[in-house]
Amino acid sequence: MIASRVRLVLALCCSVCTASLAPAFAPSPALAVSRCGPAAGTSSPLLDDNKGGLSACATSGTRPSPVGTILSGRRGITTKSFLGRTAPTLARGGSIRKSLRGGGQHLTGLRATASAASSAMQATLATLKFDNSFIRDLPGDPLSAEDKVKNNRPRQVEGAAYSLVLPTAVADPKLLAYSKEAAALIDLPEEECKKQQFADILAGNELFPGSEPMAMCYGGHQFGNWAGQLGDGRAMSLGEVVNAAGDRWELQLKGAGPTPYSRTADGRAVLRSSVREFLCSEAMFHLGVPTTRALSLVLTGDEVVRDMFYDGNPAPEPGAVVCRMAPSFIRFGCFELPASRGDEKLLTKYLDYTLQRDFPQIAAKFEGKEAYVEMLKEMCRTTATMVAHWMRVGYVHGVMNTDNMSVLGLTIDYGPYGWVDNYDPEWTPNTTDGMRGRYKFGNQPGVAFWNLVRFANALFPVVKDVEPLQNALPEFERAMKEEMADMNRQKLGLAKWNEEGDEELWAGLCAAMERQETDMTILFRLLGGLPVKSGGKDEGEMLEMLRDAFYKPLSEANDAEWRSWLTKYAKRVKEEAPSDEERKAAMNKVNPKYVLRNFISQTAIDAAADGDFSLVEEVLEVMRTPYDEQPEFEDKYFVKRPEWARKKAGCSALSCSS
Repeated sequence: MIASRVRLVLALCCSVCTASLAPAFAPSPALAVSRCGPAAGTSSPLLDDNKGGLSACATSGTRPSPVGTILSGRRGITTKSFLGRTAPTLARGGSIRKSLRGGGQHLTGLRATASAASSAMQATLATLKFDNSFIRDLPGDPLSAEDKVKNNRPRQVEGAAYSLVLPTAVADPKLLAYSKEAAALIDLPEEECKKQQFADILAGNELFPGSEPMAMCYGGHQFGNWAGQLGDGRAMSLGEVVNAAGDRWELQLKGAGPTPYSRTADGRAVLRSSVREFLCSEAMFHLGVPTTRALSLVLTGDEVVRDMFYDGNPAPEPGAVVCRMAPSFIRFGCFELPASRGDEKLLTKYLDYTLQRDFPQIAAKFEGKEAYVEMLKEMCRTTATMVAHWMRVGYVHGVMNTDNMSVLGLTIDYGPYGWVDNYDPEWTPNTTDGMRGRYKFGNQPGVAFWNLVRFANALFPVVKDVEPLQNALPEFERAMKEEMADMNRQKLGLAKWNEEGDEELWAGLCAAMERQETDMTILFRLLGGLPVKSGGKDEGEMLEMLRDAFYKPLSEANDAEWRSWLTKYAKRVKEEAPSDEERKAAMNKVNPKYVLRNFISQTAIDAAADGDFSLVEEVLEVMRTPYDEQPEFEDKYFVKRPEWARKKAGCSALSCSS
């Protein structure tokens, strides 16, 4: 049953047969009112006449979008290609990424080398160089320009990419943690980060000279439904810092107060979600996963009321603010919203700006419609790379809505995420998604493609031709297959990937792991240490070396399955030249020893809530070198999920308010 599922068609949404037929923009009146009021000016060549608030998997009777219509006949992305696939290359983003292919170095990231070198040109809090091109080059909300305070109220914002805002001051800012690596990206030395003014600014009580706070306006598909206008409801950009190397880093506060996109919320964030976002942003970078960064975590001294379980029992919690960093926070939804409103003028401006700032290699060679299509192709490639890395380390995003998808292929918006403990393609950490499982571990490649189709639909009003968009989208499937095959090869410690036989070997391992309830992280780390070529151990003795990865005793059937697989694996490894020591060294560069397991985050959160911030610092330190042995932390962090964490809130599942 499990093995056969590895060859089933992967759902692009809830089912592959309807995903590509989903309407591009199907406004649900009930959803629009509850989130941000009724949409205005929703005429669009892509807009459906669906008035019933149907999900993307229930579109009977609606007019399909142009791109979706054409795609409905093409072969779906299969689970055989993607389910549980893993193997690293931080690849093809030009200056944005450096490839792991061939080098095997796990520590990479966004322009890290150049930015680290620029730290010799150190800045201060007063001398950071801001160049706020987003505000300068794109149209803003005229009401917020008129009065940032008076007009900072929930409303529909038309014809604008952003609204000017101001952070809301907090009672008592206190720095809980900062990332020295992220600070170095903007040439900020550690002594500047330790100043009280650093905490004051990054809590929202002061502003950097040159900062122009704004909140972005965008829309999105949430859980398969078009949700209309969303926007930065509890995030606001402070501006774009250009470091000495010429790299651009946008600074964004999350939890600094309300914006015109906050709807009925307060724009604040609680300590538990802020600790999770801060730690995970940096952990993912050190794992070699394309990601936004986190500069700081600041306690506000205020309490924030949240209903953690959505059960009608709200309670006060400590408030906090995270400062996030990225070359760009532009999302798929930034283009979906103007397309849904028929605002081709804003859509074109947004695309041209994004090309010039974030895709200069494309802007230099193409223009107009051709450039937009090339941008889509590059997004297909970088999104595939990002998702392949998620699968490699066992990361589950939890809420892959189109407003949470970066155009640069960066992991963005760390909400109800989780790490797979026991390997399970069906697992999702998001309680909101628990019944449908739309964003479960094994669905992530398919959902990424679904989201790219939505982005292609947003391009249609300016491209005005379905064919080039249709031809661009298969680039995702090609890139995803290539990334996954290479990642699987490296995770298994193979020098070469033989597609037919090695795919079967991989599928057999996935089936055995799932059936036995096997810790994915521990299993791959132990697998690298097996003495396949030396030591004279048979499959039974090698199996004994893997037992620490199992959550339950081996049944007779599972024991036989593992012995059979180990026999095949040993035979395959012996066909290649590398020694056991060389294979182990290579595998340990792509199979992390330490990941930010849910219970690890929650333990640090619980301690911080009691006033002990040492665990946040300790976890951050461990995650800085996740591929190293670090024997002093083995007993604490290189362990299976404890039984007490199996059902504990924050360890097993989380809500979107977590």
